[in-house]
Amino acid sequence: MKHIRILVSILCACFVSAAWSQQPAGNTVNTWSQFHGTNMQRWNPYEKVINVNNVGSLQLKWSYPTGETASSPVVAHGVVYTGTYSGIFYALNSSNGALLWSYQSASGGTDLSSPAIANGMVYFGSIDGLVYALNARTGIKVWNYQTGATIVSSPTVFNGVVYIGSNDGNVYALNGSSGALLWSFTTAGFVTSTPAVENGMVYASSYDGNVYALNAGTGVKVWSYYVGGNYEDLASSPAVANGVVYIGAGDTYTLYALNAGTGAKLWSSYLGGPWIPWSSPAVANGVVYVGSGNSLFALKASTGHTLWSYETGNAVKGSPAVANGVVYFGTNNWDFLAVNAKTGAYLWDHGTYYSETPSPAVADGVVYVGDNGGNLYAFGLK
Repeated sequence: MKHIRILVSILCACFVSAAWSQQPAGNTVNTWSQFHGTNMQRWNPYEKVINVNNVGSLQLKWSYPTGETASSPVVAHGVVYTGTYSGIFYALNSSNGALLWSYQSASGGTDLSSPAIANGMVYFGSIDGLVYALNARTGIKVWNYQTGATIVSSPTVFNGVVYIGSNDGNVYALNGSSGALLWSFTTAGFVTSTPAVENGMVYASSYDGNVYALNAGTGVKVWSYYVGGNYEDLASSPAVANGVVYIGAGDTYTLYALNAGTGAKLWSSYLGGPWIPWSSPAVANGVVYVGSGNSLFALKASTGHTLWSYETGNAVKGSPAVANGVVYFGTNNWDFLAVNAKTGAYLWDHGTYYSETPSPAVADGVVYVGDNGGNLYAFGLK
């Protein structure tokens, strides 16, 4: 149970239309359909409503009492989805927070895997080791797939395939329609990271200290790179942009940039400790944003040079989100903030918020984030 509690704390870091893309949902519209966003970068390039000039006027639009710690939310087609520590999965109206439906996992186990939406389905993993696929409009279960251990990895969906890690040490590829196993790849440690999929490759880190690049169609390993890591200091979930994989390593307090095709190291940047590898990088406009220790860092994506850092005084464990020149992130001490993506200047905060690992989603002029106090929040302009 100690291991489960630790792993759960790591991750805590829609349908109103029939037009569901075969590519990642929201590829050309303003949505945030899975943990990495639609571009594996935790960056929404379509957001045009909130910007550096008006983000200071953000106000609470609504909050929904989930009763337990809420997972990182996703939003598409007018619906927000989130799981909870109690195993209840929620679908809420994105405009007013009204409950559309809820689903209780079979074992009552924790659902802190951030969901993914695609092709009229919502996918998520659970502490009971199951990958669930529900009808996104009704919440009716379509299928589930049993892995060998707890799941805190978040699924990534691409071209009708669901990619997800499990604490049994495997990366799985499942048919999104039927749940049939397409392939699995075994590592030597827990796979809690969220896979990133780009250019026919799947990238995921393991508690064995490696980041793996796998053929997306076959699961065959193309390369692996050892970034270090152990049970307490694993590697983060990778982000991929412009042919580069960005990933952090816990025991070296270092962010790595690797060639996505070959795994060759392009650069590494020591950020100082204690590195909090639960903060997965966000990449936007040639800059990498990531939390380490008590700070949020912005590094030049091509060189790893630190452009600025924002000191919070408290651990930055969650994964930042970037949209329209603003970076949103939280700390583990009752603070959720927005800073200028170019300069790191403070823009806004919501000081009554609490979560150890907040990882927000931003779409259509609204910022969504869950907390450890049993609430899901939506902030917008009024």
